[in-house]
Amino acid sequence: MLSRRLAWKIGMGMLILSLTVLFTLAGCKNQETSEQPPNNQTKIAKSTDENEQKNGTSKPDISAEPKETKEKVTLYFGDKEAMYLVPEKREVVVGNNKLEEVVIAELIKGPRNADLFMTVPKEAKLISVEVVDGVAYVNFNKEFQTKHWGGSAGEAMTLYSITNSLVKLPDIDKVQFLLEGKKQESILGHADTTEPISPNWTMVKE
Repeated sequence: MLSRRLAWKIGMGMLILSLTVLFTLAGCKNQETSEQPPNNQTKIAKSTDENEQKNGTSKPDISAEPKETKEKVTLYFGDKEAMYLVPEKREVVVGNNKLEEVVIAELIKGPRNADLFMTVPKEAKLISVEVVDGVAYVNFNKEFQTKHWGGSAGEAMTLYSITNSLVKLPDIDKVQFLLEGKKQESILGHADTTEPISPNWTMVKE
């Protein structure tokens, strides 16, 4: 009688132990399955990434290079007799510069037309240009003055070449000339440059 009861207890103990091990293994398998994404979700995510790459929307353009935007400007250079200003239209690359800066730089380079003459000394350098209430404050280095060829006619060609070219741009009506950051009574020796200068269209010959 005792042997039967002992055998029954041992059998029940083995059964309970087997069930415990089985349930433990089943729980671990379910946990591993829950941690892994379903295959269809993986495929959807992969497909979305591929579409973004094709459409160019996956990564923003963070290039440090400025966009080379182009603008059409009108520059004024001297004629052979140094009596009139003649317009020269050209397309310029702006990049990360101000359009006013580009215009001055092109004037310093001189005309492309062999029949026209430069109006700004090649040694002149633009320090800065700021536009405030319709006035462009153009600040040159001292070579703008010291390297100028002189004469009242040459002075007028220089001042109005710059002024007429700049007022062709939006939001500019007049030009205030500065030398090393300061106003000059007569920056090139004759005309009053203590106040902003308006364009002179009577000097222009088309």
